[in-house]
Amino acid sequence: MQDAAVSIAPKLSDLSLSDWHAAMARLGRQHGYYTELGSDHGALFVDEGETLIVTFENTQDIRNDGKQNEPLGFDLVRATGWSLLSLMASDDTWFRAQEVYDFFDSLTDDGFFDNFDRVLFYGRGMCGYAAASFSAAHPGSAVLLVQPQATLDPRITGWDTRFRAYRRLNFTDRYGYAPDMIDAAQDAYVIFDPKRPMDAAHAALFAKSHVSLIPAPHSSGDLQKDLLEMKVLYRLLARIGVGPLGASGLAKMMRARRKYGPYLRRLLIFTDASEKQHRTAKLSRAILQHMRMPIARKRLTKAMEDGIKLPEPLTGNGAEKAQAAPKVQTPQVDADPLRLRS
Repeated sequence: MQDAAVSIAPKLSDLSLSDWHAAMARLGRQHGYYTELGSDHGALFVDEGETLIVTFENTQDIRNDGKQNEPLGFDLVRATGWSLLSLMASDDTWFRAQEVYDFFDSLTDDGFFDNFDRVLFYGRGMCGYAAASFSAAHPGSAVLLVQPQATLDPRITGWDTRFRAYRRLNFTDRYGYAPDMIDAAQDAYVIFDPKRPMDAAHAALFAKSHVSLIPAPHSSGDLQKDLLEMKVLYRLLARIGVGPLGASGLAKMMRARRKYGPYLRRLLIFTDASEKQHRTAKLSRAILQHMRMPIARKRLTKAMEDGIKLPEPLTGNGAEKAQAAPKVQTPQVDADPLRLRS
């Protein structure tokens, strides 16, 4: 199966929108099917392995990723041999369309999901909302959500002022309130930034006994991008695709932030702003043990000059300690999911 999966390597860059959709249709004919769901949505099915990942994405985001311009799930299909059902929206619709409801109804009625040993739903933001909502079509599935919204119904989330224009969408009919829709999931995971109040408030609405809330503070605002650059997202998906992931496993994967330059820089700026110089010095020294970061070197040098004492010091004293830190380059982005097999 994996050999077949690796063959899914379409040339999708630099295509017009109509040609891109035509390429999706060709892929569907070659590997499964592609169907339009009204004017704003489409579904691509790639029939490969006995694990199915169901992804939700915005077509504009796919085409603006600056890389391969292909749905996120393609990487996992190539790396793991899984099957893929990719739902795509041409606009910010939150997938609130009767055609999408009917599509998932038909999948359930036809026993489509029963053909797979494990089904995993994934999405971010608007698409995280949809992943949670439509996971109800297959009880016992796994769900991974990144910065999801629970609903845009102003009676429940009127405090979220980011999406006022989309409150006109109907969030009270079928597949409506995402936190209720994951009740039948076997396991669910919600990654959010607790430093972003609206994201944190939405995440709190998903709190249930079978849901793991995974705080990821000091994000860039786009947690999916951060997780991809840390090479964590594919590993999380691949691991959850095998079975439930415990708290220790989640914590271990999220430790990748400790060597992720952008996160460490944001954390250092936050710590420095709190005017806790001793903590800033400790963090700066820890950063410099893994990578070069001028702001960390400056903060550590200043702390040493101000007489801050740290346990287990580096060699030398004063500003020399900062200079003695190993000069390791910030890790380069390499999201090659084929590394999952190593």
